[in-house]
Amino acid sequence: MSVPEPTLDLPFDPSGDQRSYALKIADGSCAASEWLETDDLGGFASGTVGLIRTRRYHALLLSAVRPPSERLVLVNGIEAWLQHGDRRLALTTQCYEGALCDPDGAGRVQGFSPAPWPTWRFNCEALGELLFEVAVIRASGDTVLRWRAAEPKRCDGWRLHVRPLLSVRAFHALHHENPAFDFTPDGDGSRVSWKPYPDRPAISALSNGAYRHAPDWFRRFWYAAEAERGLDASEDLASPGVFEFRLGAEPAILIFRAGDSRQVAVEPYAGAALATEHRRRAEFTSPITRAADQYLVERGRGHTLIAGYPWFGDWGRDTFIAMRGLLIATGRLRFAYATLTAWAQTVSQGMLPNRFPDNDGPPEYNSVDASLWYVIAYHDYAAAARPDAAARAPIEKAIEAIIDGYRAGTRFGIREDIDGLLAAGETGVQLTWMDAKIGDEVVTPRIGKPVEIQALWYNALRIAGSFAPRFAPLADRVQAAFRARFLSSDTRGTDAVLADVVDCDHVPGRVDGAIRPNQVFAVGGLPFAVIDGDAAHRVIEQVERTLLTPMGLRTLAPDHPAYVGRYGGSPLNRDRAYHQGTVWPWLLGAFVDGWLRVHGNKAATRARAREQFLAPLQTHLSHAGLGHVSEIADGNWPHTPRGAPFQAWSLGELLRIEQWLAEVDSADHAARGATSDV
Repeated sequence: MSVPEPTLDLPFDPSGDQRSYALKIADGSCAASEWLETDDLGGFASGTVGLIRTRRYHALLLSAVRPPSERLVLVNGIEAWLQHGDRRLALTTQCYEGALCDPDGAGRVQGFSPAPWPTWRFNCEALGELLFEVAVIRASGDTVLRWRAAEPKRCDGWRLHVRPLLSVRAFHALHHENPAFDFTPDGDGSRVSWKPYPDRPAISALSNGAYRHAPDWFRRFWYAAEAERGLDASEDLASPGVFEFRLGAEPAILIFRAGDSRQVAVEPYAGAALATEHRRRAEFTSPITRAADQYLVERGRGHTLIAGYPWFGDWGRDTFIAMRGLLIATGRLRFAYATLTAWAQTVSQGMLPNRFPDNDGPPEYNSVDASLWYVIAYHDYAAAARPDAAARAPIEKAIEAIIDGYRAGTRFGIREDIDGLLAAGETGVQLTWMDAKIGDEVVTPRIGKPVEIQALWYNALRIAGSFAPRFAPLADRVQAAFRARFLSSDTRGTDAVLADVVDCDHVPGRVDGAIRPNQVFAVGGLPFAVIDGDAAHRVIEQVERTLLTPMGLRTLAPDHPAYVGRYGGSPLNRDRAYHQGTVWPWLLGAFVDGWLRVHGNKAATRARAREQFLAPLQTHLSHAGLGHVSEIADGNWPHTPRGAPFQAWSLGELLRIEQWLAEVDSADHAARGATSDV
């Protein structure tokens, strides 16, 4: 089966207003935008539209040794060129120390399309146009590279040369020239493999070209994005040899895979794999739901979600927040159930892990809210799937263990206090989602009773009360205590409508009244609002006035002395800004939900919410991480995207709100139709 020709010169534009990428590439304005291809196990390939690798994570073959953890960069990139006698045309560009970018392959790019997979169109002068494609086959983890000439008759005498650039290193690390690297090839013809280090996986290359062994080192690659983050940015890569292809009617194909590989008929195998992958991607209802699929990976016999690419693993808090949009709102209920049941087995002393380390170490139980978000995710799943009692049993058992564990008291001072609210925190430990830490210093400690933790606690008790009636009265008590403690302005004397933390540092009556976005969860984003009426309206109005930006909500009001308006520089500077003014797109979901609750959930207000709050994020899908939503953005104008360009809960919350709005619109339309028929 032939693979349909990708449509070039069309950007990722979910609104349907498609514009050419060609001029943007030519003037450099979209060259830094990034593409992403993922497999089922936590591995991925990524890079920039402009072809230059700017991160240590940009690679063509990056695989998980213990899925989805312990990820290794195997093939960082390639050096590719066309040759006819003494004439040479570069198809790649590398950046080296001293800001030297060479050769000039990126300058030949005339167009780019991210669908069905990243595809570039080169202007190769006498040869005409050449298409270059990169696709990761999700089931196998193979990375397929394919070059196709638009006019094969013009290719006579021309050869394509490709040099793999290898490191075989941990994906957070950098690689440097060393005598231990083993260049020895195994195999010939259509299959060649190398095992550079004895304790690391082999790399196999399958091709319909000829391999010539010519080992060499390429030194001092420069990664601009790493330098901007205040990190080491120079790397040496090893190249064992060169693949040579004859250009013509048949495409040139090079497949990279982790581990030793059996020899295959490359062209039929690649054609079938790409056709299957194309059909799989075509089944998604929209580009944004296809993007959502990239975060879903296997862990053991179950599933989990990668929190973000390129550097995050699967985190508990992120998984349960993101799955509401990525899995439940998109109707992927089977995977939602598999994720919930897999995590149910990890409950310990009422807590779920917040993180599984990349080195396959023990899970880290250092979050007060991950377990509570698990309960919220289950509520959304149960409402959508209507599971029977047998299916609900393991999850509901885990939820009861969570609540009983919290009530009895567990790690890090997490406990039900005498007023029914949830207290948490110890010096030197970050427990809420505002979790930046510099050495032993927690930047935003929030020890005591944080506002969103109480909203989550109240919701968890309400949800659990639906199948375990003993929890229902506790929810009523928490709601009454919340209204008394967080809305009592005469004891706070602050500007915030709701305190961010009460009983700070476990001192009764001590309050942190900083204006932060956490208070929005008392009104929106969760199944049950803790407050309503005038108080809810004032919360939303304050958040909209002081914290709202086109990219999401600021984490601190700009007039606060600790506010930092730009996220950048060294790791220390970035950590100090992370929750001290930096914008987080994922918070927009709770804000829009709360905004509609207080302004009236009518067609006109929904239309206004879409235009005013969601449209900027839709535009953002065509920038930074293509088809995705970034992790964070600067608090100050122009709110430049920062952090990870592909973030699960950012995309998940956009999907969740969009799906919910569509369902409400549909229900309203049906109701109006029914009324008109009467």
